[in-house]
Amino acid sequence: MDALESELTCPICLELFEDPLLLPCAHSLCFGCAHRILVSHCATNESVHRISAFQCPTCRYVISLSPERGLEGLKRNVTLQNIIDRVQRASSSTGLPLALPAPHSGPNSPTDDRLALVPVHAAMSSPGTPPEPVQCQFCEQDPPQEAVKTCVTCEVSYCEECLRATHPNKKPFTGHRMIEPMPDSHLRGLQCLEHEEEKVNMYCVTDDQLICSLCKLVGRHRDHQVAALSDRYEKLKQALDSNLSNLIKRNNELETLMGKLIQTCQHVEVNASRQEGKLLEECDLLIDIIQQRRQIINSKIKEGKTQRLRKLAQQITNCQQCIERSSALITQADQTLKETDPARFLQTAKTINERVSMATASTQVLIPEISLTDTFDNFALDFTREKKLLESLDYLTAPTAPSIREELCTASYDTITVHWTSDDEFTVVSYELQYAIFTGQANIASLCNSLDSWMIVPNIKQNHYTVHGLQSGTKYIFVVKAINQAGTRSSEPGTLKTNSE
Repeated sequence: MDALESELTCPICLELFEDPLLLPCAHSLCFGCAHRILVSHCATNESVHRISAFQCPTCRYVISLSPERGLEGLKRNVTLQNIIDRVQRASSSTGLPLALPAPHSGPNSPTDDRLALVPVHAAMSSPGTPPEPVQCQFCEQDPPQEAVKTCVTCEVSYCEECLRATHPNKKPFTGHRMIEPMPDSHLRGLQCLEHEEEKVNMYCVTDDQLICSLCKLVGRHRDHQVAALSDRYEKLKQALDSNLSNLIKRNNELETLMGKLIQTCQHVEVNASRQEGKLLEECDLLIDIIQQRRQIINSKIKEGKTQRLRKLAQQITNCQQCIERSSALITQADQTLKETDPARFLQTAKTINERVSMATASTQVLIPEISLTDTFDNFALDFTREKKLLESLDYLTAPTAPSIREELCTASYDTITVHWTSDDEFTVVSYELQYAIFTGQANIASLCNSLDSWMIVPNIKQNHYTVHGLQSGTKYIFVVKAINQAGTRSSEPGTLKTNSE
């Protein structure tokens, strides 16, 4: 019931519609609320009848009003009012209150016949009070019994007993229209808007409006196309039923589509989570590889450092020993040079001189040929290529289409060796070679659309392949397909011919 009431609620007063108007935009609005909208556009002491248009509060569509009739020129949504009446009766029978709009008053309040359309039991009850049941108008007892039917033709409500007694289902009452109990004020809502004493009994097709006989005879509808209410009722009912069936069908289709979309969303969530996990796993693997390689290269650097330092330490030790020996020899040679006695000098100088010469020669041999700025050139690091590869990390895409290099292809009388190239061989897992006998340019399209016509060589790892067992002097068409986990791409067809015997 709550869901139904929300569809029957006026967008202005947020209560159930009272005397609803059917706007040209297909939305509905309480007559009183529409009147208040016009009042809100009026200047001080200005008549509401001077307002010629207002906007639908739901869709902002501009509603044009007749200068002569104003809001009276708009159609009344009788079907909607009947639905509301049924909802109110259902609420009354279950004891659930329905909120109803309170009557409005003021200098510009609607005081015309439309106020007579407001049900007496609704206007007298406060919000939250269920509408009073419709009472039988023929009962002589006090209080009267509750009515079970209302005759639209007689405009009278009957209880079960009075209905059988005063309104039997036989002539002259067989043509009368019986409906669920309806307050007398609602029955007056079926009166003609232009001729208050006349009931509507036909439908103006031209103006799409309920009219009475006087409207057709002497009113502004006299030259319009009209139809019987029963005919229009059946036609509109069939149209509404058909449209409702289509809407229900479409709604079911949308519900099915929505279910598939929800399921697809769940698949997207699962697949995205799986791919995110795989990405983390692959990145962690790359990080582990980088860390392992860093440790290996760092170990090599440390090993080279140790070897160099060990060699340099040995050279330093040799130099220290040589310096110590040379220092002693230098001291002895200095003492010899101080000798002034020629005989004594000659006695020792020759030996000392030979030792100095030998020490000088041995010292020259000990001096290592080293660079004082050893930069470990043999341990040069250049990860430019690896950096570019890391920067180009992305999800895998299908490889680019390979290209058959006909100038590199060779043939014999029964074999053809096909060569091809690919711009991204790094991402290609394998190649597939397809070939068939070429019968003319016209059959290329049909060949490409029919796998049954091709001989297929799968799982080729190189950029070439030799096909054996071909017919001599025959032209063949070849297509190479590059394959990886993301998909496949095919080359443009190429034609090659075997040699004649």
